[in-house]
Amino acid sequence: MQRIILDTNVLVSALIQRSFPYLIINELFIEDKIMLCISDELISEYYEVLNRKKFSKYLDFINAAQTVLATVETKAVKFYPKTKLSIISDQPDNRLLELAEESKANYLITGNSNDFTMGKYKRTKIVTPKEYWENYQPK
Repeated sequence: MQRIILDTNVLVSALIQRSFPYLIINELFIEDKIMLCISDELISEYYEVLNRKKFSKYLDFINAAQTVLATVETKAVKFYPKTKLSIISDQPDNRLLELAEESKANYLITGNSNDFTMGKYKRTKIVTPKEYWENYQPK
């Protein structure tokens, strides 16, 4: 089973519009076709960001976010990264690479092409939701 990491911006996008992030969450993760890898730091970031007041302007965002977070808590596999990295200038983004290394993730899916300029970190391919959906999702 593919091991994937979802950047927080992918979860936000999945809750706002029915596009590639939504499909990844609902047709792959919830249907147990991929393994979502998380860490304590990443799940904390998910909660902090998804509970921001600015997202309450989107219809049903908060309820949908709570449902997704509960699903992540029960279905994702938690890893405990031992390595601390400083590769990306936006320091919190390094936690995703740390998790990638520890979990041996196949894919890190992010919409953040400004900070994630490399196409790969060790064995983990770094892709956008669209790239993942069109080229790498399990068939």
